Amino acid sequence: MAGMTLPDPIKNPKVKYTKLFINNEYVNAVSGKTFPTLNPSTGEKIASIQEGDKADIDKAVKAAKAAFEPNTPWRMMNASHRGILLNKMADLLERDRVYISSLETMDNGKPFRDMYMNDMTMAINTFRYYAGWTDKIMGRTIPVDGPFFCYTRHEPVGICGQIIPWNFPVMMMTWKVAPALACGNCIVLKPAEQTPLTALYLGSLFKEAGFPAGVVNIVAGYGPTAGAAISSHPHINKVAFTGSTEVGKIIMKAAADSNLKRVTLELGGKSPNVIFADANLDFAAEMSHQALFYNQGQCCTAGSRTYVQEEIYEDFKERLVNRAKARSVGDPFDPKFESGPQIDETQFKKILSLIDIGIKEGAKLECGGKAIKGKGYFIEPTVFSGVTESMTIGREEIFGPVQQIIKFKDMTDLIEKANNTEYGLAAAIFTNDLERAITFCNSVKAGSVWVNAYNVICPQSPFGGFKMSGIGRELGEYGLQQYTEVKTVMLNPMTKL
Repeated sequence: MAGMTLPDPIKNPKVKYTKLFINNEYVNAVSGKTFPTLNPSTGEKIASIQEGDKADIDKAVKAAKAAFEPNTPWRMMNASHRGILLNKMADLLERDRVYISSLETMDNGKPFRDMYMNDMTMAINTFRYYAGWTDKIMGRTIPVDGPFFCYTRHEPVGICGQIIPWNFPVMMMTWKVAPALACGNCIVLKPAEQTPLTALYLGSLFKEAGFPAGVVNIVAGYGPTAGAAISSHPHINKVAFTGSTEVGKIIMKAAADSNLKRVTLELGGKSPNVIFADANLDFAAEMSHQALFYNQGQCCTAGSRTYVQEEIYEDFKERLVNRAKARSVGDPFDPKFESGPQIDETQFKKILSLIDIGIKEGAKLECGGKAIKGKGYFIEPTVFSGVTESMTIGREEIFGPVQQIIKFKDMTDLIEKANNTEYGLAAAIFTNDLERAITFCNSVKAGSVWVNAYNVICPQSPFGGFKMSGIGRELGEYGLQQYTEVKTVMLNPMTKL
């Protein structure tokens, strides 16, 4: 960020917490089992993590239920004091910013620069934003027919299960935790098994900030065990998930089959990024490059379908290919590198497989396409041209450093192509024609649309998807709606009590 100095990272940060965080204490899993978390830059084990499953989720829910009982410190706490605690969390994140960023870089592989400058800034700002909302979550008085006095109360949902992904672990955790706590809920959170370290560390900060025991519980484990236990738990009132559409469907079904718990899902995307001939091509090329390759291509909003108007197609393709060839990939602790490794061997192999499929189906490989030799899960920045929506790489979410360039003719042609997907998370257009930009914004089916920009996401503005990209919204005032129940009170003042 402008004006911010990048400090030196801690290149081998000490792992302080590997146990589950339940009821403000670090405890072993009931089973005593552990699982490894690996450094994707080397493929080597960092630490053994306690492996939570259904029994541990049950313990966490019991602690959360106790904290959510009437007349407990958390339920009796003034709303404004909840705001003080959230601001304290922001202070602690700021204090430990270098350590948390270093821990995430080791566990996730994202560049330390991006983690420190971007992810941590968003995490801190999200806590501060929702700290300001705690005493402003209000109902209404409603002029109903008859002599009745009608008003509404916005009450916390209760116990919230939250399942976060591995691509932005700290940031996604704050997106879910901060609004839930602002509304007065209690939380049982499962970090991704690939990246549990920062979430477990944040447990200690919640305790240090002064949140009562049981309000925030963090259980590391696998999706089919710990994640499934959250989705199907009869005493969890709401589940929030960020991840793949495939898993989102499983969670939604489990939520319905258990207790019809409320569900919010932030899922996959295959987002169109559109460049018209009248755009500033130098600027549009750099933004289109970052739209895809940022975070090693591991963004649900990635501008993976790059639509280029036919009269500038060859020129713009050359710009994108040259920029991809110049992108530096290597040690994420070294600020000279723009990209680090993919998250794990599974993703690494999936991405390389999809690259092979793209070649076999007739797309033209312009650059990249191979693994980088040596340790870790590094892949060359890859660009395909001549892609169509009928190709696998034109339809499926790759979630890696693979850009697809697609030609279009005019707005009518473009809108049909842009909406020809099961996803609807994000979209962008680069043009200097305001009427064209507004037409696109009104016509494309996507939860976020950027004009002459990409991936501009703020705590104040809602985020979520259309179609199979999700249900509900996170961030902004809209994000609070997912964490309260609206109670209508009808009072008859004409009757003596």
